[in-house]
Amino acid sequence: MIRLMKQLALIGPTASGKTSLSIALAKALDAVILSLDSLAIYRGIDIASAKPTVTEREGVPHFGIDLLLPNEPFDVTTYIRLYREVRALAEKEDRWLIIIGGTSFYLKMLLEGISDIPPVDSEVQKEVQKRLTDLTAAHALLSRVDPEVMSQIMPADRYRIEKMLGLYLQTGESPTEYFAAHPPKPVIADPLPVYEVAVERSLLRKNIEMRTHKMLAEGLIDEVATLEKYYGRSPHSMKAIGIKETLAFLDGAYDHDGLAEKIITHTGRLAKRQETFNRSQLEKKFRGTAKEIFAEILT
Repeated sequence: MIRLMKQLALIGPTASGKTSLSIALAKALDAVILSLDSLAIYRGIDIASAKPTVTEREGVPHFGIDLLLPNEPFDVTTYIRLYREVRALAEKEDRWLIIIGGTSFYLKMLLEGISDIPPVDSEVQKEVQKRLTDLTAAHALLSRVDPEVMSQIMPADRYRIEKMLGLYLQTGESPTEYFAAHPPKPVIADPLPVYEVAVERSLLRKNIEMRTHKMLAEGLIDEVATLEKYYGRSPHSMKAIGIKETLAFLDGAYDHDGLAEKIITHTGRLAKRQETFNRSQLEKKFRGTAKEIFAEILT
């Protein structure tokens, strides 16, 4: 008899209470937690990412946190590797695996898989690096070749532009053409029930306001100043919400109250985008309050 993996996923907008719910569930189920948060993965970005402290984790093993330096790039393949490693550990110890999706895009990729990208030979790599000296022109070239894919990649996203440019120059095919010929295979094959934390809009706004003021009180400005000192402003992580506004504050763009308001506004917009993504891209899920989800899972 084949035993199915004991696993579930929690998703929801930022400041919806996913972290506290995941820890409560982990303690009740004897689970480990895999974070899919694109900022918590970085060491040193603690306050800005609102990652749970060691104390807040309450002894529950967490993975996907504090793995990279802020100037190190990563993509969905990082989470594919992590999922396989953490899944193997959970199976070995006969524990549940809770995937908490701060960035639901990565959860979607785990469920749907990604296409294998061919290696880039040395001559093509030289051409790629030459074209990357003008990032705007490289983005424009790829946009002409494949407007669909490039509409999802920002002109300043050097890492993803380099990947798509290497694919195009190596194969002679647009990314869309290549991916159509090499369809992805799901990484997660076993059933994975998905639970979405629903929060009333006004309450979510209040949570975002409270968390923003808590971050500032805990030293967000000093954290960002230290990150800038060691890593500068060019890494992708330094453009995250909470960090980019603080850098503008350090430049004198606005005062302390203005900083808080900017972070609250931008975080609110992010939460709305996350809700839209979860609604349109992850259809098969149970949606409810944290209390309802806890009862549904443990009943």
